[in-house]
Order: sequence, then structure tokens, then C-alpha cells
Amino acid sequence: MVRTVWLWALCAVGCAAPFQAGVFQKDGTRYYVGDAPEGWTRQGFADNDLAFVSPDDLHTLAVNATCDGYQDASLEVLMHHLLMGFTQTQQLEQRRAPMDGRERLFGHYLARLDGVPVELGLAVLKKDGCIYDFTYVSPPGRYAEAAPALAHLLASFKTEGR
Repeated sequence: MVRTVWLWALCAVGCAAPFQAGVFQKDGTRYYVGDAPEGWTRQGFADNDLAFVSPDDLHTLAVNATCDGYQDASLEVLMHHLLMGFTQTQQLEQRRAPMDGRERLFGHYLARLDGVPVELGLAVLKKDGCIYDFTYVSPPGRYAEAAPALAHLLASFKTEGR
């Protein structure tokens, strides 16, 4: 049920932008995220560069870069934007950490999406005139099962310039 709501919310479409050898490229930006976690499949979602679904279809990872129309907002404001559309959000954790030579903001939340409870891991980074956001969605109480995939994605991320 959570996957269905999440897929619906992202408006599934075909994978169009190039992704090879762990590198994604679009609109003058290139970044490295490594390969999809073992057994995860790439899905195409509107408004996301990359999205992967776990083998059990319960967990989703998504990455997006916004370089056009970039607004120089704080990481906290950008995190708030990632939470738009979710209701009854409850922050479990928030921390800053280095990422690709900059500072990122990470948040762990419980929330509802169209009334369905979800657990979220969100991160946001500003670099080279772009905003990079990372979203992990899981059923409540099952966050830890695929959180290592999110950690690996965040640790491997590197921009390759504009």
C-alpha cells in the first residue's frame, strides 16, 4: 500500500535521463551515486532524476538535482520543502554532516502521505549552484531494513561539475 501511494505521488514515468556506471547527467549537471543497491531496480518518476525500489517493493530511494530556478534558501527551508505534501510530520532526528566538500542537512521523520503512514530519511545539499535532495521512504518501523542503502547513497555521492 505504501509503495502504491508513493509511486502515485511521484507520478511514474519512463526513465529518460542517462545513468551509466553510477553517473547521472542532465541539464549541465553530472553527479555520481554509484550503482543501485543489490537487488534494487531503477524506476522513473516525474520530478526525480533517479529512483530505486527495493526487491520487496517496500522501500524507495530517490535523488534529484535542481539547478534552474535555484533559490539560495537555507538547508532548513529546503528540508521543509521536501516535506510538502506530507502531513502529521514528526521529526525523529536532524543533523548536519559533511558531504562532497559541503554541509548537508539530514532528517528522519514519521509522516503520512495521503493518510498512509510512512517513515522518511531526507537529505539536502547545496553545491555548484544546484540543490541536491535525497529521499528514502519506508513503511513505519521498517526504516532500518534499507537505511544502509540510503547511507551508502549519501556516502558515495559526488558532483562532477556543471
